Amino acid sequence: MTERRLSTFEKYLTVWVALCIIGGILIGRLAPAVAVTLDSFSVYQVSIPIAIALFFMMYPIMVKIDFAEVFKAARTPKPVALTLIINWAIKPFTMYILATFFLGYLFVGFIPGTEVLMNGTEVELWRSYVAGCILLGIAPCTAMVLMWSYLAKGNDGLTLIMVAINSLTMLVLYAPLGGFLLGVNAMPIPWETILLSVAVYVALPLVAGYFTRKWVISRMGMEWFETRFLHFLTPVSIIALLGTLVLLFSFKGNVIVENPLTILWIAIPLFIQTVLIFTLGYFVLARRFSLPYRDAAPVGMIGASNHFEVAIATATILFGLSSGAALATVVGVLIEVPVMLMLVKICLRTQDMFHGEPA
Repeated sequence: MTERRLSTFEKYLTVWVALCIIGGILIGRLAPAVAVTLDSFSVYQVSIPIAIALFFMMYPIMVKIDFAEVFKAARTPKPVALTLIINWAIKPFTMYILATFFLGYLFVGFIPGTEVLMNGTEVELWRSYVAGCILLGIAPCTAMVLMWSYLAKGNDGLTLIMVAINSLTMLVLYAPLGGFLLGVNAMPIPWETILLSVAVYVALPLVAGYFTRKWVISRMGMEWFETRFLHFLTPVSIIALLGTLVLLFSFKGNVIVENPLTILWIAIPLFIQTVLIFTLGYFVLARRFSLPYRDAAPVGMIGASNHFEVAIATATILFGLSSGAALATVVGVLIEVPVMLMLVKICLRTQDMFHGEPA
């Protein structure tokens, strides 16, 4: 069998993210007019350069999804049901609780001050960070979860189906659930902007990805699509993400330089949330429902992973490129790769805990 491994580009994503953070901070300190000028190209407070970058984060992910497979999910109802319950009935609320406890109570003394959002509202800085955590908590799984499942020797077909179902579910639940939790967090709720961001950054790439996939396969065939076209698209999403990070941190450079531990305060509840949801899905619920290992691994991975592209896009559109919420979603990217690689190793070492035939 071919060894399952990340490409060099994907394996060192955390390194590239760190370099972009450093580059963005340097730009913000040495040439702040660069990022401000780029962000000035906007329509209805939507930065055109950022909008383009965010679209190309999402588009490659959607192209990979064969939505025809969604209808076959009924053959494996238990893992799909568990994934939906974890991602939409449990994960958003545990994220809110953990983020509020750590950032709003335990670490609040280290997060002083307020910030002014795009709409002119002044909020406490810790609330803005919690808002970013909320947006991560309601954005389940990314395309990279396909790689995490692959490395963990999970059921690749089932993983693809569950990613597709989550993408479709986001169209319905992301806006109302996000609006509810942001309201509980006492953040302003621009409903029109939430709905617009879901439509532009989820629905539009989804439609574009669907028709691109259909057209390319019909013209060039499935083999060319999988071996050539997807190989070309794979780094596009990450490159677009990294470019966005440079802009994000060019705005947040002063905050980070003045409060270098800010990243740590945000990372702690995000790390605990990731491990908690993985433990619940993989060690508790998957075993409780007697899932075989190949199905249990994707359930744990999808629950633990965040769709940080959508979270960054939504935070940027809702609260601004320079907001604390946008910074919190970027911290989610920073810890994603090393934490998920750790969970892959845990899965591989605990395979003998699962028995039985596929559900």
